[in-house]
Amino acid sequence: MNQWRKSEVEGWDAWTGETEQLAVTIVPELGGKAVSLQNRKTGREWLWRSDKPLGNEGYGTSFAAGDESGWDEMFPAIDAGAYPQAPWQGRAIPDHGEVWSRAWEHQTTSSALTCRIGGVLFPYVLEKTYTFPAADTLRTEYTVANLSGAPFSFLWAAHPLLQVREGMKLHVPNDLKEIEVSYSAEGRLGAFGSKQPWPLAHSSISGGPVDLSTVEPNAGRFAEKYYFTGRLGLGFGSGSGSGYAGISDPATGEALTFYFPADKVPYLAVWANYGGFGGNYQLALEPATGRMDELAHAVRRGEAAVVPGRGVYRWHLDVTLS
Repeated sequence: MNQWRKSEVEGWDAWTGETEQLAVTIVPELGGKAVSLQNRKTGREWLWRSDKPLGNEGYGTSFAAGDESGWDEMFPAIDAGAYPQAPWQGRAIPDHGEVWSRAWEHQTTSSALTCRIGGVLFPYVLEKTYTFPAADTLRTEYTVANLSGAPFSFLWAAHPLLQVREGMKLHVPNDLKEIEVSYSAEGRLGAFGSKQPWPLAHSSISGGPVDLSTVEPNAGRFAEKYYFTGRLGLGFGSGSGSGYAGISDPATGEALTFYFPADKVPYLAVWANYGGFGGNYQLALEPATGRMDELAHAVRRGEAAVVPGRGVYRWHLDVTLS
């Protein structure tokens, strides 16, 4: 039987869920973040850790001022910025959103861990429940409830910082052929909004190609955040209506793959940091409900998710280790 048990990480109360194939550890007090995702059969730890102690400086502070580690939830936006629509127009959303820097309420059963949190400046409740539908799969089911009578626009993206090494491969649906740049250290892939082909982009520095589907060495110069321009269609992944994104290690045969419903989570972003931001070496595959990191930008383009007044928005994210 799948079990959740109380644990501790660096003095923080945590919960660890295990199957014979994988183990995950969640710290509700630190934004409900996952600090470990391990393949128990191989011993591989997939989540990246900085050399900073676990913790953050509280609501409204910079993500970079915290530990910058593990897997956080970014909601209701990613970049800091003003909410663009009435009746909350002008309210300031903090860097990486409202929920990563605060403690979540939580409850457990033998087979599930549920975490929930309310908004600070906005009337919502975000809830997530972790279960194991199979020995090799962790499922997170999400619900956003809008407590107001007005529609609520939001961005959500998973932010799982992964440990990587040179030569690992990224896997995305075949019909994703183009990216749009959100950030590029040294402008290697161009300025914000620049378009590039996937997987072979053009480097403005070397003049040659950059294979975005292959993890680069830790050169200490490059870091990119980009979104695929295509909206994910139906029929991908392990079941009807699933989007997917994965990373594999040809050296060991191990892989991590995300599956998610494309009708609710229609966008995909990648954060690839090869030492160019903070000197860190990490990569994140980021299924997202909207496109680009600023909520106002996404709303203008009709690419933000919306919860109707008094309504709910539900989706799930599966991660499978092999």
